[in-house]
Parts: sequence; C-alpha cells; structure tokens
Amino acid sequence: MSERPITITVDGETVTGAAGQTVAGVLLAAGRLSWRTTRSGAPRGVFCGIGACFDCLLTVNGVADVRACRRRAADGDEVRTQSREEGA
Repeated sequence: MSERPITITVDGETVTGAAGQTVAGVLLAAGRLSWRTTRSGAPRGVFCGIGACFDCLLTVNGVADVRACRRRAADGDEVRTQSREEGA
C-alpha cells in the first residue's frame, strides 16, 4: 500500500486515507464502525471483509450497493451511507 494521502467525502464529511486502502479501510481507520442500517434499523459495517456478504454496502460516486471491503478508495470519492428502513 502506498503512503500517498487521499481524501474522500463521506456524507459531506472529509475523511483522509492512504492510496491503496479500501473504502472500508478508510472508514474503519477514521473510527466509523458502521455505515449502513438494515430495515430494522440495525447498524452494519464490515462483517466478512472479503466481499462474500453484503453488510458493508454504501453508495460511491452515485453508484449504490458498492461493497466497501472490495472497492479501493480513490482521491475525491463521494461516499454516502445507505439505509434500508422498514417500509422503504
């Protein structure tokens, strides 16, 4: 992994990371343990860390349902957390 710093935006907040990190890695390093909620409101973040489950889904640059553990963060990415509220 490169030590070159990158900056992404998460729900309007600037978060820094290093080139080569996954989006999940950047979020975890910033202290965020969850970034999605289930229909029942339960928080979700990284569970398996290898792309087999769907707990770490978020929206990146307008594309929904991106697995944060599989996608490398890129400088300037716009990330939005997702919610699957009941009735939605």
